[in-house]
Amino acid sequence: MKILIDAGHGPNTPGKRSPDGKLREFYFNSAVAEEVKKQLSLDGHLVFFSHQNDFDVPLHERTQLANRLKVDLVVSIHANAAGHTFSSANGVETFIYNKPQEATQRLAAMVQQSLVLITGRKDRGVKQADFAVLRDTHMPAILVECGFMTHKQEVELLKSPLYRKRCAQGICFGITCFENSL
Repeated sequence: MKILIDAGHGPNTPGKRSPDGKLREFYFNSAVAEEVKKQLSLDGHLVFFSHQNDFDVPLHERTQLANRLKVDLVVSIHANAAGHTFSSANGVETFIYNKPQEATQRLAAMVQQSLVLITGRKDRGVKQADFAVLRDTHMPAILVECGFMTHKQEVELLKSPLYRKRCAQGICFGITCFENSL
């Protein structure tokens, strides 16, 4: 399979950080993306990134790349936030477009279940949203939120290399289950 991995946002996106400023979302996203690429490549998949490590790639360029490459699926990796201060919101959730293809629904369910199992975090479910990376791509596309930067316990997990590896394993296992269901 050809897979596009998107480390959501970019290194300089304003506001995408923990309330204490100790974690920028892109650094979590890109670390997980690197591990996902490594694991999927070892399994024989052709993996592309839509992001750059040194500047913010606009959303329309990310979705155009996916469509131009005619990848089989897109996974956008994120860390969540509930406002700009620490809060009680926590857990893992996966987003799909408001009018999802059946294949997208299956992919999202498999990745969500796998992430919850491997991370042990609260299951916030599969939700629908009108996000550009989901709406403007022509293949199954999901956006995963691997925990909240605004939750004191989860932000520490998001900084942890072990948790990042677990998130990558969960995403990869979900993709493998999806591929085996085709």
